[in-house]
Amino acid sequence: MWSAATLSTAAWAQPAPARSRPARPAAAAPSPTAPGASPEGRNGPVTVDADQLENLQKEGLAVFTGNVVASQNGSTQYADRMEVYLDDKGNRVVRTVSTGNVRIITKDCRTGTAKRAEYYDAEQRVVLIGNARVWRDDNVVTGERITIYLAEDRSVVEGGQQERVKAVFYPKSQDEAAARPKTPAGHCS
Repeated sequence: MWSAATLSTAAWAQPAPARSRPARPAAAAPSPTAPGASPEGRNGPVTVDADQLENLQKEGLAVFTGNVVASQNGSTQYADRMEVYLDDKGNRVVRTVSTGNVRIITKDCRTGTAKRAEYYDAEQRVVLIGNARVWRDDNVVTGERITIYLAEDRSVVEGGQQERVKAVFYPKSQDEAAARPKTPAGHCS
């Protein structure tokens, strides 16, 4: 979901023709992906639904507000507001900032929530800020800030002034792990 998808800003800035077609992202150059991730992961199309879109083309900024739902390759992000910052040419996402009821569900069924989420494409880094929480099944980790380095399959959890980092993990026996059916990507329960 956190990707370097190339977006056509011109499609947002131009008035719709009489017969409008949905804008399709242009192809992006291949880029490295996290271990185990599919090569199309960063380059797949991004779909964003929201109540409103304000495009500030000169600033290279698209602001989605109201029930924002952004999806890419089986991962989905929900927020009240999402700011998408584009490169100088308006072709590539440089970073995104999401605020208000932020919830992220990844294709491998991990869920994350926070007051704010920031994504930095060049570093392949996601930062969950403010009551950050990530879980899968019964396992959970919480902190004031959770930084996820996607290309490195690594994360750092930081506590705040009021609360320390907390993690709860439930070990599974090899028999339990083998008997448990594998959930198909993007089909989280």
